[in-house]
Amino acid sequence: MIRAAIVGIGGWGRNLVAAVQGRSEQIRFVAGATRTPEKAADFCRQHGISLAASYDELLADRAIDAVVLATPHSQHCEQIIAAARAGKHVFVEKPLGLVAVGYNWRFQPALVEARRMLEDARLGKLLHIEGNFCGPSAYRFAREHWRHDPAEVPAGGMTGRGVHVVDAMLYLAGSPIGSVFAQSDRLVHDFGVDDTTSVLFRLRSGATAYLGTVIATAETWRLQIFGSKGWVQVGDVEHLHTWELQRCFIDPQDVTRKQRPELVTFPKTSTERAELEHFAKAAAARRPLAVPGGDEVHNVAVLEAIVRSAREGARIHL
Repeated sequence: MIRAAIVGIGGWGRNLVAAVQGRSEQIRFVAGATRTPEKAADFCRQHGISLAASYDELLADRAIDAVVLATPHSQHCEQIIAAARAGKHVFVEKPLGLVAVGYNWRFQPALVEARRMLEDARLGKLLHIEGNFCGPSAYRFAREHWRHDPAEVPAGGMTGRGVHVVDAMLYLAGSPIGSVFAQSDRLVHDFGVDDTTSVLFRLRSGATAYLGTVIATAETWRLQIFGSKGWVQVGDVEHLHTWELQRCFIDPQDVTRKQRPELVTFPKTSTERAELEHFAKAAAARRPLAVPGGDEVHNVAVLEAIVRSAREGARIHL
């Protein structure tokens, strides 16, 4: 059992705790730290979590094996380095880190099946991926909240939402992204971050992709993968549940015949629990998850290229 500390006990930090506390035999949260401990006191008491006075106090505690970081983006690097120096395993929420990074979509059975369909050629050659991840995030936070700080949240919905879609594209395609062209604007508020962002990608494999992320609209998300033999699609309003998958194939005997999509369902799973248990097993075995040159690093480079492209109005090659 990995004894973990949760750092950042806001909405998402609490969601991570609830996913495993009392449910997992691999990982348990025993301690925590947050900028506003008085707001987290009741939650921590309910879940048997002791609140430390500071992050440094957590790192000095030899009874803690690992830290799970659910903190503002700009704090990740410094916190990761400090944890590594203290000998702690690290799980960090996206979009930044060279350790176990919280891309929970990879643990969706539907996405695993879509990748399998590309690997075994049921979908044929990968041609194009389209994705969007949207919602009313721009309306959720007050003007002074860190999620309205362009330095913390560049390119609008990319840091909170879009990076999940990029990671899914990398996971599915098995190919790095070669270039990006982005546009990003603030169209609703007179303050804060951009709310409407779109990106065109070309993968090094030759396939193309599109991503849209709007954070001033109703909740929605979708990912559609086009192959030379057919397509698969996932998407809904809620994303923190077990996805269903639609798939549709060309009839090789009559390519003009319009096929109806088939709906595929999967056993219920918690992606947050799955990702944290995956991290805990690797920590217990002292096995690295993220490696230099891997998708975690490449996703950071893609995000930086998107920010630069939106600023310069030019295609950026990676």
